[in-house]
Amino acid sequence: MLQINYIKQHTALVKEKLAVKNFANIELVDELLQLDEELRKQKTATESLQALMNTASKEIGMLMGKGEKETAEQKKVEVAQWKEELNANKSALDRLEETFTSKILLLPNLPHTSVPKGKTPEDNEVVNEGGTIPTLMASAKPHWELIKDYDLIDFETGARLTGSGFPVYKGKGAKLQRALIQFFLDYNTSAGYTEYAPPLMVNEATAYGTGQLPDKEGQMYHITADGFYLIPTAEVPVTNIYANEIVKESDLPIKMTAYTPCFRREAGSFGADVRGLNRLHQFDKVEVVQLVHPSKSYEVLEEMLNHVERLLQFLELPYRILRLCGGDMSFTSALTYDFEVYSAAQQKWLEVSSVSNFETFQTNRMKIRYKDEEGKTQLLHSLNGSSLALPRIVAALLENNQKEDGIHLPKALHAYFGGALID
Repeated sequence: MLQINYIKQHTALVKEKLAVKNFANIELVDELLQLDEELRKQKTATESLQALMNTASKEIGMLMGKGEKETAEQKKVEVAQWKEELNANKSALDRLEETFTSKILLLPNLPHTSVPKGKTPEDNEVVNEGGTIPTLMASAKPHWELIKDYDLIDFETGARLTGSGFPVYKGKGAKLQRALIQFFLDYNTSAGYTEYAPPLMVNEATAYGTGQLPDKEGQMYHITADGFYLIPTAEVPVTNIYANEIVKESDLPIKMTAYTPCFRREAGSFGADVRGLNRLHQFDKVEVVQLVHPSKSYEVLEEMLNHVERLLQFLELPYRILRLCGGDMSFTSALTYDFEVYSAAQQKWLEVSSVSNFETFQTNRMKIRYKDEEGKTQLLHSLNGSSLALPRIVAALLENNQKEDGIHLPKALHAYFGGALID
């Protein structure tokens, strides 16, 4: 959530940055400034009336002590009238605060100065590439055929048990999932991340904290009877672990990692681009999250980029890193880099990770703070990244490493999988 004081002090800049994100309702900025002014006036009037009542109450006590009962009773009548007025003021103030909060939650985060202008993925900037795109044998197949040949994943049974987009992993397919998850977690913890196993459902306040609500309400599965949401990513519960806390500056950076299944409705998804593992309603992902000092967050962002890049190098996958344009960024992000791996059988790039700096956008919602050297309470910066999302990684591993005798796994997975080949 943006801070109103920043909006007041940098109104023109805020509007300019919102335009980079292609935010349509720029007029909302002026509406919020007007609401803030009304709020301040209402607060002043309410506090002044409360102070007047407090003074009158002391006077009544003094008058009663002096035996001036009649004058005291007259003062009580005035106080009773003021009390009605005060209650009306408080109700008006509550309504204004509710309106203000509901509207400021609609403003997305402001993009970093390095974010390129643009509206679609075609406007994203490729900032780095690595690995070698393999040349496949003439009989090479896409992963949705390979998983049938090697009996790795059962989409039909998953669709019968639940619905489309809920696969059943089996045999070596389940084993590969487990191997990847353990490899990712070990890699993250060896880099200083503390592992967590969070709940797979969160309440409304938690979903608001990281910005999934109200922006992505339609993309989450909602358990209406309890008001819970199935998590779309481990980022949601993990970042909220420190909600409403003031952490010691000496404890920074706070580095967390977690494996969870992720649940996304992905309403309207269909077509060739979502075949097989390319897009699912339930999938596995390992996440990394950091809470850091504001002066360090872009340095940490580079560290996290290097961390994910090295992971893809271990998997021996061809990859590229893109800096997302304003129109392709998430609601909450100030700067996002996407990692894509090349799927040789599909001849296309598949997104497997997003690494983002949210600056104070999330921590302001969650009230995650620290005290600076002067003892002043300040907001931390939050960052997160996929490390990694499994479905498209599996798709690329199967397609890129297929040989006549089976799927040859990268060396980094041999010990975790218990072998070098899926045959």
